[in-house]
Amino acid sequence: MFRHPLVIRVTHWVNAVCLLVLLMSGLQIFNAHPALYWGKVSTFDAPLMAMSQTEDDPPKGVTTVLGRTFDTTGVLGSSVGSDGEAADRGFPAWATLPSDQDLTGGRSWHFFFAWAFVLNGLAYLIYGLVSGQLRFRVIPSRDQIRHFGASIWEHLMLRFPQGDEAKRYNVIQKLTYLVVLFVLLPVQVLAGLAMSPAMDAAFPFLLTLFDGRQSARTVHFIVAALLVLFVVVHVALVLLSGFWNNMRGMLTGWFVIERKVEPAVSARDPRT
Repeated sequence: MFRHPLVIRVTHWVNAVCLLVLLMSGLQIFNAHPALYWGKVSTFDAPLMAMSQTEDDPPKGVTTVLGRTFDTTGVLGSSVGSDGEAADRGFPAWATLPSDQDLTGGRSWHFFFAWAFVLNGLAYLIYGLVSGQLRFRVIPSRDQIRHFGASIWEHLMLRFPQGDEAKRYNVIQKLTYLVVLFVLLPVQVLAGLAMSPAMDAAFPFLLTLFDGRQSARTVHFIVAALLVLFVVVHVALVLLSGFWNNMRGMLTGWFVIERKVEPAVSARDPRT
């Protein structure tokens, strides 16, 4: 069956590229001050989360979360740089864009792809509303909602829909996409705007909404982590439910529906 129209496919892949660049450039920006706070100011002596390098020889990387400290040497706080030496940085070089410490470069990448992401998202929403694809993809039917518990069990057992059931997204998929599209992404965009002094001057309610610029930065970081989790689970399910079929669907639009296999019923002896 033809499952994914051209606009859906194009915006999907543009989103994938934008999210990857935004994540890596965002980690570069975070590395300029690898700590998170709540409120209007940075309380340096009591961060919600912080990454740093000790003065030991050799130095160790430590990550502090809500007052608890963890040894994260080699990954967070202290990792091997391009020169082969331990570097004092939050996230390692392979996870950031650019790879070297470059706040200006990170901001340039981040701001450009942030606007590309927003414009691409608007194109998806407008097309989805006009064509009816948005309702088809994110609004669960009453029947699906009634079988919410069964859908959770099927996911836990890695049982994927077949036959007519595979022609539409299940209730877990729809509710997840609904939360991502209309909760996480709007919050992420607003929190990003709230970190801009120019936007705060033009729209003061942004700082009120997030209780300060430092709170907005923390919310922005947490939502980014949730989006990464969503992508990881999404990719895992794509692999488990049929990688080539799913990829063909998102590249060409055509998706193969497997016939539902009914359980065999043994015939009873009519004499019994």
